[in-house]
Amino acid sequence: MSKMFPEGFLWGGAIAANQCEGGWDQGGKGVSASDVAKFKDPDKMGDINDVHSFCDITDEEIEEALRSRDLNLYPKRHGIDFYNRYKEDIALMAGMGFKVFRLSIAWSRIYPNGDELEPNEEGLKFYDNVFDECLKYGMEPMVTMSHYEPPLQFCLKYNGWYDRRSIEFFTRYVDTITKRYAKKVKYWLTFNEIDSILRHPFMTGGLIERRFAPELFETVEYQAMHHQFVASALATKICHDNIPESMVGCMLTKRTIYPYSCRPADILKAQQEMRAVYAFSDTQVRGEYPAYLLSMYENKGIKLNIQAGDLEIMKAYPVDFVSFSYYSSTCAADDTTNLEIGLENTARGVLNPYIKKNEWGWGIDPVGLRVSMVDLYDRYGKPLFIVENGLGARDRVEPDGSVHDDYRIEYFRQHFISMYKAIAEDGVKLLGYTSWAPIDIISNSTNQMSKRYGFIYVDLDDYGNGTYNRSKKDSYDWFKEVIETNGASVLN
Repeated sequence: MSKMFPEGFLWGGAIAANQCEGGWDQGGKGVSASDVAKFKDPDKMGDINDVHSFCDITDEEIEEALRSRDLNLYPKRHGIDFYNRYKEDIALMAGMGFKVFRLSIAWSRIYPNGDELEPNEEGLKFYDNVFDECLKYGMEPMVTMSHYEPPLQFCLKYNGWYDRRSIEFFTRYVDTITKRYAKKVKYWLTFNEIDSILRHPFMTGGLIERRFAPELFETVEYQAMHHQFVASALATKICHDNIPESMVGCMLTKRTIYPYSCRPADILKAQQEMRAVYAFSDTQVRGEYPAYLLSMYENKGIKLNIQAGDLEIMKAYPVDFVSFSYYSSTCAADDTTNLEIGLENTARGVLNPYIKKNEWGWGIDPVGLRVSMVDLYDRYGKPLFIVENGLGARDRVEPDGSVHDDYRIEYFRQHFISMYKAIAEDGVKLLGYTSWAPIDIISNSTNQMSKRYGFIYVDLDDYGNGTYNRSKKDSYDWFKEVIETNGASVLN
C-alpha cells in the first residue's frame, strides 16, 4: 500500500508581516519595532553567532531610525512589498496547492500606537482582502496575532510588555481581529516563539534593555513574559467566544538539545537546557507555571508581580494545540572547553560533530524533527502543528533565470520522511506543516535578503537593488508534487 500523510493533512507555508509586507507608512499603519531594525551588512558583520547584539537597540538608535526615511538601511520597511503584491504571491502559493497559509497581522496596522480605543479601518480592510484572496483558492489562513512587531510607541511609552496595561491593549486588539475575521480564520496562534523574549527582548517584548539596571533585567523579562501568558490565555478565551469553532495554538522555538556525550554531567546539562525550552509551552498548554520554573525564580530572587486572578485565568484557558518551529539541533556539555559553539535558530549551543551544517552554522538534523515531535506529543498529548521549518541558503540565479536548489529539495525530503515516521510509527498526531518561508523574505535578525528560504525567488538583494519580480525555483514544482500526492512522491 502506498505511503502518504493522513487524510486532510494541511500542507502550506508561513511568513510574517514584518518580514514581507513593507508598506510601513501606507494604509494608516503605525511604526513598529521591526521598522527601526537596521540592516546588517554581511560583508561587515562581526560574530554571526552574536544574535542578541543584532537584535539589541537603544533609545538613541530608535531616534536615529525615526529621523531616517532610508528604506534600504531599514529594509523591513519595504520587505518584499507583499502589501501591494499579495494577490500575485497568494496565487503563487495556490499554484503549489497550499491547503493552509500561515501569516501574521501587524498589530500597528490595526492599532497604530497600540493603545488606541478604535482600530484603523484601512488596516482591517487590508487583511479582509488578503484572507478573501486565500479563501478564493480554498486556502485556510492561519494567523499569528503577534510576530516580532509590537507598535513602536507601545515600546517607547509603556516599556512594552513590562507594563501591566499591555494585557488590556493586546486583548482589545485580539477582540477586534477575531470579531472581524470570525468567518474567515479558524486557526490562530497567540505569540510567535513566546520563549524568544529571553533571546531578543525588544522584538518579542518591546523591551529596551538599557532602560533597566542590568541586575534587574532578567526579572523585567520574566515579568513581561508573565503579562504575555495572561494575555495569551485571555486571547484564547476571546477567540473561542468570538469564533466557537476556532482552534488556538501556542508557538515555541523547538530547540532540540542532545547531551554531547553519555557523561552524566552532560546528560543533566541537556535536561536542564531542555527545561528552559519547555517552560513556555508547559505554561501555555497546562495552564500553570511548572514547579521547576518557580524554583528557578526563588533561587534567583526573581519576584514577579502576579495579580489576583492571573493564575486562574492562565489555568482556565489553555491552548488547543501546540505549534512550533524546528530548524536544527545542538548539544549541551557540562564543560564546553575546546568545543565548537554555534547557532541553533537564534540560540547558541555546542555543535554536533555527527551532523552537517548550513552556511550559517545551523546543524541540519532531520532525525531531530522526529525526536521533537515525539517529545512534544508525549509531553502534552495535544495535536501538533509544524509552523516553521526550512533551509536558508544563498541561491544562485542562472543566466536563464532558473534557480536549481537541489540542496533545499533534499533538506525537505529528509525532514518529510522523518515527519512521516513520527506519525506512522510513533503515533504522533500532526495537523499540518507550513514551511518557512515559501517565498524569499527579509531575514529576521540580520535584516538581509541573501539568506533565502523560498520556493519562490524574489529579485531583490541585500542593498535594495532589484525588480521585486517573482520566479519559481526548482523546489516549487517539487513541493507542488508533494502536496498533490499528500507526500507519496517522497515516501514511496
